[in-house]
Amino acid sequence: MMQLTRRSAVTRLAGLAALGVAATMSFSGLAKAEDVLAKAKAKGELTVGTELQFAPFDFVEDGKQAGMNKEIFAEIGKELGVKITFLDLPWPSVLPGLEAGKFDMVAGPATITKARMERYRFSSPIANATVAILKKKGDTSITKPEDIAGKKVGSAKATAQLAQLQEFAKTLNPPPSAIQEYVDFSQSYADLGAGRIVAVANSLPNIAFLAKTKPDVFEVVQPPFGKPVYFGYIGTKAEDAKSLMDAVDAIIIKMKHDGRLAALQKKWFGTEMETPDQVTEASF
Repeated sequence: MMQLTRRSAVTRLAGLAALGVAATMSFSGLAKAEDVLAKAKAKGELTVGTELQFAPFDFVEDGKQAGMNKEIFAEIGKELGVKITFLDLPWPSVLPGLEAGKFDMVAGPATITKARMERYRFSSPIANATVAILKKKGDTSITKPEDIAGKKVGSAKATAQLAQLQEFAKTLNPPPSAIQEYVDFSQSYADLGAGRIVAVANSLPNIAFLAKTKPDVFEVVQPPFGKPVYFGYIGTKAEDAKSLMDAVDAIIIKMKHDGRLAALQKKWFGTEMETPDQVTEASF
């Protein structure tokens, strides 16, 4: 009976050990499978969330996606050996979608702010994001940013540009009569063109591109009023996303050093923009 018990115990221990090894291998395999970059390479596809209402980064032209993001991510896809698939969502839904795991990273791009850096990991910056004012062509009532005092202005919901406009408004006397929040910037530009608001606050590259494409309709107010900030792409801070964001950083930095990024900036903004390889501390 004792022999039988010992044999049973040994058999049980051997079985538990085997289960332990199997479990370790299983968990190790699971962790490897959950790595975002490894999954993308295995699938041959990197899924990117964005909003196609943010020219010149992302917009629709002749029914197709166009803009700087498409061209930068084409380079990223080429370097990683994967296809890039963009998912178009209203901007307020994009970052929650990233957190919910609906896509691998976010193109946007988004302004690199202190609050966002606490929650997300940003790529190496791709452009300057300082905020400026867009007005209707020929509006002589606004010649400098401070002239929006007492007037109805707008920006897009859930954006750093809106936050900076709200902070700037507190310094004005009187403050703007109203700050209209829009689902996307396209709606704000439509209202500006129709005279329902007198100005839109957005990042300088965006409004400079719009004023360039519609010079008879819009005009940029100089100088920009926002603090110096930068645009970057966004991933999560989760450990399984680290390898992807490290790889994206390396590709963007390589593009800065070999001139590919500067060429795209000149194409879409009309000028090259110096950006640091990394933002370690945001100014806003």
